[in-house]
Amino acid sequence: MKIEGISAEVEVIRSSRKSLCAEITRDGQVLVRAPVKMSEASIRKFVTQKADAIERVLQKNRSAFEAAGCPAAFTVAELREMAEKAAMIIPQRVAYFAERIGVDYGRITIRCQKTRWGSCSANGNLSFNCLLAAVPPDVLDSVVVHELCHRIHPNHSRDFYAAVYRVFPDYDRCHAWLKAQGGLLVSRLPR
Repeated sequence: MKIEGISAEVEVIRSSRKSLCAEITRDGQVLVRAPVKMSEASIRKFVTQKADAIERVLQKNRSAFEAAGCPAAFTVAELREMAEKAAMIIPQRVAYFAERIGVDYGRITIRCQKTRWGSCSANGNLSFNCLLAAVPPDVLDSVVVHELCHRIHPNHSRDFYAAVYRVFPDYDRCHAWLKAQGGLLVSRLPR
């Protein structure tokens, strides 16, 4: 549920409780616990009345995280924006490098994932992490090339890496950046 004045998405959890309560998690999620039979209009009214207080707590939590050197978790809105940006950029890069490598591919999907930057299925469908929208362009390209080279070599053999380096000689530097910096991005995904 999106409420004007609140920078995070509001998740409604219905249960057998009799009253409404709002909770802000450590990672910046807004949870509203509501009785099973309560109307969405009543829940929306409750949250709207508390919007200023909720937003103050969200901003305070973000500031505390940043002061401690820990960036706050991405909001649902930020993740949606990243996914939209990735969905605009990645298909163009895939098309460009697929032509250079001489391979075809199937469907392209963008997901927010904690464990993978990209994957290539046996039938050529490609999946990419939405967080790639937040990495340097050459790092994104290195992931695209890596996945497309799996269309030739569905493994991580010497031949696979030879194909990657032929198209992307700077692969090691980009891979090192992702190993060093990628964890920080992943740590900002909501739990």
